[in-house]
Amino acid sequence: MSYIERAGLQVATELAEFAETRLLRGTGIAAETFWEGLAALLKDLAPVNRHLLNVRAELQAQMDDWARSNKGQPIDPDAYRTFLEEIGYLVPEGAPFTVGTKDADPEIASIAGPQLVVPVMNARYALNAANARWRSLYDALYGTDALPGSPAGPGYDPARGAQAVAWAAGFLDKAVPLSDGSHADVSGYCRKGERLVAQIGDSEQELAQPDAFVGYAERSGTVSYLLRHNGLHIELVIDPSHPVGAASASGLCDVVLESAITAIHDCEDSVAAVDAEDKVLAYSNWLGLMDGTLTETFEKNGKPVERKLAHDRTYLAPDGSPLVLKGRSLALVRNVGNLMTTDAVLLEGDEVPEGILDALFTVTAAMHDFNREQDRNSVTGSVYVVKPKMHGPEEVAFANTLYGRVEDILRLPRNSVKLGVMDEERRTSVNLVECIRQVKDRLMFINTGFLDRTGDEIHTSMHLGPVIPKEDMKSAPWLLAYEDNNVDAGVETGLGGRGQIGKGMWAKPDDMAEMLTAKIGHPMSGATTAWVPSPTAATLHATHYHEVDVFARLQEIARRQKASQKDLLTPPILRGRNLSEEEIRHGLDNNCQSILGYVVRWVDQGVGCSKVPDLNDVALMEDRATLRIASQILANWLVHGIIDEGQVLESLRRMAAKVDAQNADDPAYSPMAPDCDGYAFQAARDLILKGAEQPSGYTEPLLHAYRRKVKSQVER
Repeated sequence: MSYIERAGLQVATELAEFAETRLLRGTGIAAETFWEGLAALLKDLAPVNRHLLNVRAELQAQMDDWARSNKGQPIDPDAYRTFLEEIGYLVPEGAPFTVGTKDADPEIASIAGPQLVVPVMNARYALNAANARWRSLYDALYGTDALPGSPAGPGYDPARGAQAVAWAAGFLDKAVPLSDGSHADVSGYCRKGERLVAQIGDSEQELAQPDAFVGYAERSGTVSYLLRHNGLHIELVIDPSHPVGAASASGLCDVVLESAITAIHDCEDSVAAVDAEDKVLAYSNWLGLMDGTLTETFEKNGKPVERKLAHDRTYLAPDGSPLVLKGRSLALVRNVGNLMTTDAVLLEGDEVPEGILDALFTVTAAMHDFNREQDRNSVTGSVYVVKPKMHGPEEVAFANTLYGRVEDILRLPRNSVKLGVMDEERRTSVNLVECIRQVKDRLMFINTGFLDRTGDEIHTSMHLGPVIPKEDMKSAPWLLAYEDNNVDAGVETGLGGRGQIGKGMWAKPDDMAEMLTAKIGHPMSGATTAWVPSPTAATLHATHYHEVDVFARLQEIARRQKASQKDLLTPPILRGRNLSEEEIRHGLDNNCQSILGYVVRWVDQGVGCSKVPDLNDVALMEDRATLRIASQILANWLVHGIIDEGQVLESLRRMAAKVDAQNADDPAYSPMAPDCDGYAFQAARDLILKGAEQPSGYTEPLLHAYRRKVKSQVER
């Protein structure tokens, strides 16, 4: 890698060229100001970053010593809590306060709906997410298992289409009912003055809530009627010439839902960014989203297709005045956490904290959105940054300082950068209100990351005893308390109506029927947003936010008893339960297969997030968080003698052959078996055998090291 000197820093040539030729152009920020600002930021805050990581390690060492000294004894909850308070892991809760975030866009403050998460390094996925604000409900139903059966043949199946139409009519009857009758029986929709009227037989029926009709449009032979319910829009598209419309007495050819209200473009767990080349790709795609230039060309059905960003949507309000609605999901960017360093920039010959680099580069890119007259991401001039993997209030306070310094470099008003705090580390969960206090004037969301949170729970309790199998974690007392505690903290600090209270990912992208049944639990829990893995899932999950008035639910939740901190501090260990040989073998194989299936794509191909078949060949959406769980469980079982190194290696070799078979149709895939000596296999092995010594159980250090080896080998 070649470097250029900038303000005393050694900057990778490609990163410097990107910053000076693309990133800064049109921002009004001179290159000299930018580099001097970065240099000062690194000199001042890199030592603080290192100090915070040392605090993590010191606290973990103290907890490991306490665990060893209490090994084999029942855990006294009061004594355990007192110990955590004495070492500063658990901090006192201060006086009540209210979140003071101002100027957040409605998508953050007042609209409840789905949130997509996509790897920003994949331009096609980023574009799909940005354009997932408006999606066809008919298509989402027709092409998935949300409906029983499947389409017959490659062309349009009228019978399948009728199933989708019937399901959608039932949805409309619940979300925007008529004063009498069903949408399924409507023979025509029309405007009468400022009202929408539906013809059923010889009678005209208005909407049960007439003010749900908020707009209309006529486009190329189609007429659209725009409805709104629970803050979300529904568009009825009328086109009798369309095959679906022709089969409908009303000419209704589609029901379009406002679907993914927000989208997180991820620089962290779902990408494999290990050097300057990777960082430039991530920053370039994020910049393309912010300045509206991102495009991607790919082949579909043998023909090249160019994908672009959608434009805002124009309608007329019922009184005939212009109405413009955003055409894209509000874009958030997830920066990396505090652990990793990058050689994209060197300070006195040393790699610099990657999170500090992300902060300046991604916020600078977002400035390109501010001066646009159309298709703006934020109409309030805000930048939405998701900050992951923070451990406790001190680290959240550091983030507040970091982004304040970035605002100063870029001459942005204070709190232009709105921060999302991922509640995914144990020390953050047990001190969540105090974490919120540190960013109370720039907080835009709290979100449970139950996957990383499980990984940290296991690592924190590494020496307390063997942990329960992965399948049992979702019913463990700590996890149930964790999910409730997150909402309780949001309610207590007045976040509802100012920012999002979020929940985690649906991990089965092909199982939409199950999602429709299960994921309504998220809005019912008080979550104003919840993660989905695809635009189609966003559309189906959007129906839940029509079914549940989340803000009303938050008022109900405010009256319940708060989650038990005792449960939250209850480690998920076996407590005398003996696992059978079959349970151990299944857990070993299941986790080894999961680790290999994810790691082989990460290390060999640089794919940070994908559908990975599990042991039963069910496709699951995997990223580093799921890897963290699997590797930490097996590392814990090794520590406590549930399994030994020989069993781990034997299972890894058997599972390598299975993973190879699952990837047999991928021409870019390199098999691991039978030799099992490649970098990907070595990485998977080390993640288990060295898992107990990894900082907080994170997988990044080992993954980055092996991915760099692969890239170096390819370059040679």
